[in-house]
Amino acid sequence: MNIFDPRTLSEPVYKALSDLRRPYEEAWQKATREIDKKIYYNHLKEQKNQAIELYTYISTWGLMRCKAEEKYLDKRKLGEPEVTRVEDKAKIEQYGKREVIQKYFSCLENLAASSDTKDLATDRGLDVLKGLQADEYLGLMGLGLELANEFSFWANAVYHDIKGDQ
Repeated sequence: MNIFDPRTLSEPVYKALSDLRRPYEEAWQKATREIDKKIYYNHLKEQKNQAIELYTYISTWGLMRCKAEEKYLDKRKLGEPEVTRVEDKAKIEQYGKREVIQKYFSCLENLAASSDTKDLATDRGLDVLKGLQADEYLGLMGLGLELANEFSFWANAVYHDIKGDQ
């Protein structure tokens, strides 16, 4: 008999948010100018707020619109490479939101662990969602809402010292 372990949802979310926070916190600690510290702090605040808002967004608009939002938040122009340096990412408005949505879909893909949801966290994610049968989409939506609820909870724990706009 299999027993559901509630840590199945908590552990990947805690790790995802901790991993997202770490490089920006380290950059904040190394920054010598107040303007740079403010950029990193605001980026962390973006991450926290997006993680908290995921449940409301997904329950209102659904997974497809959330995945589309990830694309919208990609501020690159056609042909521009992905930004890789923490210093550059922190300066892009709303990039922290995009990072949280990417981590969310990565966690959801791993938890769903189905061949139908393979590539959910990639650029093909919208096509994956579009291709699901109605019952599969609704099931994924239920799992997605529970996962978003975990993101909301863990955001307050992981970003406990980041204040404002909550």
